Amino acid sequence: MKKITILASLAATLFFTANAGTSKVSTPASATTEVAAPAKGKAYSVVADKSELKWHGKKVTGEHFGNFKLKSGALNIANNKLAGGEFVIDMTSISNTDIQDAEYKGKLEGHLKSDDFFGVEKFPTATFKVTNVKPIANAAAGKPNYTVTGDLTIKGTTNPVSFPATVTVNKGVANAKADITVNRAKYDVRYGSESFFGSLGDKAIYDDFVVSINLTAKQ
Repeated sequence: MKKITILASLAATLFFTANAGTSKVSTPASATTEVAAPAKGKAYSVVADKSELKWHGKKVTGEHFGNFKLKSGALNIANNKLAGGEFVIDMTSISNTDIQDAEYKGKLEGHLKSDDFFGVEKFPTATFKVTNVKPIANAAAGKPNYTVTGDLTIKGTTNPVSFPATVTVNKGVANAKADITVNRAKYDVRYGSESFFGSLGDKAIYDDFVVSINLTAKQ
């Protein structure tokens, strides 16, 4: 029995190591559900009304800002340290916050939800699953103290992303802050992208956009 247990553990280790190196995969929703909870640490559930996800996109002629809403999520905490996590983002909630004119604002939000951008009718959610957490040595208070790597899935396509994060845990409450740079071209978000259409002059929209997170989670 001991020999069987060791072999099973080795097989599991090889499986997860192989999957961590995958750069682009289509991930069915059912697969995401099956691996929702990391193996170690206690799950701290995200408090949606105390958490924020903001986006910032730039184009040649300007920039826009807005928000997403979390559908669900959890941080896994072991000994008051970040051990993992997984989140589901409600892509149908994408909104703009910098445009004052209601008609123009509505048109932009509708365009972002269309197939030109995030195709939310077919892909109503995006997901992020932490695959690796590395503490940053001698991090100053209030500064990033972890390098987080994970699989980000948008429009059915999965790519790895890595970013510095500031995570604190105190009396059963965890807070995580980070700015995540996302290259939309890797997720087939084509509109205005010179990666797909060549030089577009002043009509170009930059591929990179930033998602800023400020999450609160509780046991």
